Amino acid sequence: MKSFFKTLRVALGPFMLLWEIITRPKGLVRAPAAQEAVDRQCRDIVLYQYRTCPFCIKVRREIHRLSLNIESLDAQMEGQNRNDLVRGGGQAKVPCLKVTDQAGNSEWMYESGKIIAYLHGRFAAV
Repeated sequence: MKSFFKTLRVALGPFMLLWEIITRPKGLVRAPAAQEAVDRQCRDIVLYQYRTCPFCIKVRREIHRLSLNIESLDAQMEGQNRNDLVRGGGQAKVPCLKVTDQAGNSEWMYESGKIIAYLHGRFAAV
């Protein structure tokens, strides 16, 4: 079953990524000072994702819609990004948003709906 989904992802992946680019929503336009303040806040946020995961694409679309400059790390393959995700968040599940506060404490947020609600609550009105 796992190999079936891997094959499906490999076959459909390029089409999913093309569709993401073609249907990308317009970004929110802010005053330059407001966008700079948002960009500063985004430095403490990282999205762990797989490039062709439909839920990750959904989150990336909202990040683009809200004009957020959030670092995205691919955690699909074994390596540092995946290890950091498992060590910090406790599981190799994506999408996962890592939010670090000023004291250096990190919150690991899973589930695309929860991530999108968080981003809207924090950045939609800014």
